[in-house]
Amino acid sequence: MSDRAKALPAPDWQSIDHVQMAIPVGGEPLARDFYVGVFGLTEVPKPAAMAARGGAWFEAGPVRVHVGAEADFRPARKAHPALVLRDLRAFVAVRALQVEWNDEIEGTVRCHVDDPFGNRIELIEG
Repeated sequence: MSDRAKALPAPDWQSIDHVQMAIPVGGEPLARDFYVGVFGLTEVPKPAAMAARGGAWFEAGPVRVHVGAEADFRPARKAHPALVLRDLRAFVAVRALQVEWNDEIEGTVRCHVDDPFGNRIELIEG
């Protein structure tokens, strides 16, 4: 740790406000099908000044996922959001999701799923 970092007061972090995921230009309908239809989030209006850029915002309780259109889109295969939900196994089963279960963290039930664009998303039992 640098001397400068040691001298700074510790921040009082509260939460993550949202996660931004990239999608290809024109991918909003498919994003809605997935984030609303499969994940059960609700689409919320973007501020007018931002709506012209494309993309969409989705949320449910404290979970907020924003998708933004990129002309040079490449899916995030390593970087990913980790979303926590109750009854993870039932969620996966009812929605017939193709997931990769992972038991590398002892005591944690989690899996990874790809959105329709190939972006990796981690789901954790909460």
